[in-house]
Amino acid sequence: MFTLVLGGLVALVVTPFLPLGVGFGAKYRIAYTVIVTVAVVGVLWELLYHLLMQWRWEKDWPTLFGLLTFLNEGLLVWALLLAGVVPGIDGLTGLQSLSYWILFILVWMAVWVFANGPMRVFSIHWRFRGGRFV
Repeated sequence: MFTLVLGGLVALVVTPFLPLGVGFGAKYRIAYTVIVTVAVVGVLWELLYHLLMQWRWEKDWPTLFGLLTFLNEGLLVWALLLAGVVPGIDGLTGLQSLSYWILFILVWMAVWVFANGPMRVFSIHWRFRGGRFV
């Protein structure tokens, strides 16, 4: 959810400046297709991460691990784009590696900072007793 909302806001600002080599409308279509793909893949990754966390004593990842997961998620989405399995992006028309990584990293950082900053303040109960008030 954070990826779609915050990523959508970041893309709204960043997309006009991406070196995509296509028209204005096509730039936004490509950017939002990438963000939706990242969100869908992120949900699948989350299931795997949750399974792996069950073997950890704290049942959670250290914050740095959460930040570094951009590598495997970013590489997987890029591989899916290269393979042509993402609907809406025809053979990477106009999407270069530099444009992808600029958008992906900016969206990832916005989501990570929000989840580890303001969300911890707004939802302080998440950190105590597994989110239960009683």
